[in-house]
Amino acid sequence: MPLVAAAVCPHPPLIVPELAGAAAPELDDLRAATDAAVARLLAAEPEAILLVGGGPETVRFNAADSGTLRGFGLNRPVRLWKISCSGGEVLPLSLTIGAWLLNRSGTELPRLARSVAHDATPAECAAFGASLILDDDPRVALLVLGDGSACRGVKAPGYDDPRAEAYDEGVALALAGADADALLGLDPVLSAELRVAGRAPWQVLAGAARAAGGDWRGDVSYQGAPYGVSYFVANWERS
Repeated sequence: MPLVAAAVCPHPPLIVPELAGAAAPELDDLRAATDAAVARLLAAEPEAILLVGGGPETVRFNAADSGTLRGFGLNRPVRLWKISCSGGEVLPLSLTIGAWLLNRSGTELPRLARSVAHDATPAECAAFGASLILDDDPRVALLVLGDGSACRGVKAPGYDDPRAEAYDEGVALALAGADADALLGLDPVLSAELRVAGRAPWQVLAGAARAAGGDWRGDVSYQGAPYGVSYFVANWERS
């Protein structure tokens, strides 16, 4: 798939206003940033959107598959794309939120989805990303879903870890610089210790951009750690 652009977004369930309830305004800035990143992705005029997010294993999903937020209190399926044929409620959280973001944008472009195993090695992620780039497929844009460390403060899910801030700053610099090598250099062990959900998907992005060739420029439009979890919103575009 000739890669024309990419966007990186986080996947917290609370980004869905119905789940956040009275706390929804606390993530208004994040929602606005993700909406803008998706709009910028669509402005590159891809012929299809490929979602990539972390999951228990590496899986290719069908266009009619869906995800659910039932476990978080919203009993409503989130469709990936097609609704006129049968599919399973099988998308992991990352791709469920990604599908929600695309549905929110109103785009009618075809959508594909792949999960990458949380524990995939950097080499496996890079190879997986490269395998997504095939010359005889449509122009595609990647929507990459992943959160940063969950150890930013004593109220964070992973409690406070002094290594988390430097790790997240490194990710932000890599995304801003469209630095594939820096993303591929993220340590899986440290990432797991910091409860990072985006390491493998970001490394898939790095592998895809490297395989696509050419020069890329990055732009980080949001970086924050509400609730002790680091979130990044970024776009990669061809220079």
